[in-house]
Amino acid sequence: MSAWRAIVPGALALFCTAALAQPYPTRPIRIVVPFAAGGPADVYARVLGRSMQEPLGQSFVVENRPGGGSVVGTDIVAKAPADGYTLLLMSNTHTVNESLLPKKPFQLMRDFAPITPINYSDLVLVVHPSVGIDSVQRLLAMAKARPGVLNYASSGPGTPYHMAGELFKAMAKVDIVHVPYKGSSGARTDVLGGQIEMMFDAITTMAPNVQAGRVRALATTGRVRSAVLPNVPTVAEAGVPGYEAVIWLGVMAPAGTPKPIIDRLNAEVRKVLAHADIKESWKKQGAEIMDMSPQKFDEFLRADIEKWAKVVQGAGIKVD
Repeated sequence: MSAWRAIVPGALALFCTAALAQPYPTRPIRIVVPFAAGGPADVYARVLGRSMQEPLGQSFVVENRPGGGSVVGTDIVAKAPADGYTLLLMSNTHTVNESLLPKKPFQLMRDFAPITPINYSDLVLVVHPSVGIDSVQRLLAMAKARPGVLNYASSGPGTPYHMAGELFKAMAKVDIVHVPYKGSSGARTDVLGGQIEMMFDAITTMAPNVQAGRVRALATTGRVRSAVLPNVPTVAEAGVPGYEAVIWLGVMAPAGTPKPIIDRLNAEVRKVLAHADIKESWKKQGAEIMDMSPQKFDEFLRADIEKWAKVVQGAGIKVD
């Protein structure tokens, strides 16, 4: 009996070691996108999923779970097992929400593990042609003459589209009404249809509509002009000095996900981003690659949370 008792612990240890040593992944991986289908997060999540299937030997399932300014889908991932099989496609919406939505059911840096950023792109301020505005200066003049009359659409509270609008309002000292949608696709559709006057949208998705004449581009939001819309001035050039806003995307996993899995995913995503065809294709769309280790991404996230907390508090930005 004593011999049996001596054998059992050793056998259990061997079993556990073998289980932990199983190669990752052994089943499909889910990427939760807490935004509506058709927006930048959804588009790039699908590119990543397709590109990583072969090297990892498993399929990637992209699941759109919009709502609550990204809170609904993000909370699903926060509560998922920390085993590398449920990932979050996140954006700077999440770093903004740390100060904008303090009562949400999770904390970004407590409940998630950073894997890697993906890319960033400028936004473009567009208006429907029926508004009759062809410059930022004329927009500002109309907004000051008719406060609270103009509306701007966004994909929801805390999203880059919302914060770009609120930052614009605060810096230009104008009263424009925020109209939140459950996703960027619905917001975009109503701007294109003329139901809403204006929107800050990602260049990657709105530029084709600008080029087709469906909307009028007044300005882009980066430090310098966009190569995609080179004839469009920046907001800073056009009348609001110092203005800058972008949208960036990244990947996180539930906190507690084993470091070897985090490192493997980081390495595989960065391999995808290093492909010449991906770089060229995304650059033409207006998206620039971001390349960081999990540790650097962690530092980046913490700095971005602090940056937006100052903006939210300083401008008195509140959820509608």
